[in-house]
Amino acid sequence: MKMQNLVQKIIDGNQLAGARLIRLLEEEDSAGIAMLKHLYPHTGQAFVIGVTGPPGSGKSTLVNCLIGEFRQRDMLVAVVAIDPSSPISGGALLGDRIRMRRHAKDDGVFIRSMATRGHLGGLSKTTRETVLVFDAMGYDVVIIETVGVGQDEVEIAQFAHTTAVVSLPGMGDDIQAMKAGLLEIGDLFIVNKADHPGADDVVEQLQAMLDLAKKSESDWRPPVIKTVAVNNGGIVELADTLWGHRRYLLDSGYFSEHNYKWEYHFFRQLVMEMVTDRIFDNAQVSPSFAKLLDDLKARKIDPISAAEKMLHTFLTQ
Repeated sequence: MKMQNLVQKIIDGNQLAGARLIRLLEEEDSAGIAMLKHLYPHTGQAFVIGVTGPPGSGKSTLVNCLIGEFRQRDMLVAVVAIDPSSPISGGALLGDRIRMRRHAKDDGVFIRSMATRGHLGGLSKTTRETVLVFDAMGYDVVIIETVGVGQDEVEIAQFAHTTAVVSLPGMGDDIQAMKAGLLEIGDLFIVNKADHPGADDVVEQLQAMLDLAKKSESDWRPPVIKTVAVNNGGIVELADTLWGHRRYLLDSGYFSEHNYKWEYHFFRQLVMEMVTDRIFDNAQVSPSFAKLLDDLKARKIDPISAAEKMLHTFLTQ
């Protein structure tokens, strides 16, 4: 009954209940997982926006402005702000919550700062679960701000319906390097700090790269938008473009297709994790597993053959 009450509070949008569930999920608590199962039928409606780009491009300031703009349009907004963890202590500054503090007293905004804790791809391990919680709570928009590690930070494209890639004048060759990663995942591109010299050159470079990029199956042409987030410049146009992409996704059927692909990826990852845990849990008491490790250590067997042998043993049990 206590769990049912907490689930109902989350569906009703209670932020304390939502924060409690997110903490349980971060701790991999079985009670949190059970609650998420009950919440799943209430998900699938939120518009998930990913904001990524290199450090110093002004992502947090942009997100801060977008929160205000969407709130002016009477939308409920949740934010997952990812901060990097120290490779030594595992701690994180979680400074995004400080930068967005002007929204702290707004009941229509829920900001959750999360640490990467060694998870690669610019996101936290429980980002997916946190987005589902926000979705079940009834938030219209969920913004994920990635950690900003650079061109390898492409995992966000699996999560977000719309991925916005932020750049800024003065990046030089970094714009060219974007072709190797971020350029391919962007649904729109933002040149922030557009009042600085060289902003128009960055816009032209991005437009030229988009012209040369491999054409996708969709007929959406990623726009390039200039913003000056420190004084809210270009934010209305940015919000309009984001919402325009949402309409495009809904009209084309890509919105529901994306949700399915997202959940399939989640499902597949969970199966792999569960199978791996089961294989190694069972193997700990097996003499043949101990011998396999000894042979591996003595280089009598290669890792590929050892893995194949272990999988074959598991499948034939």
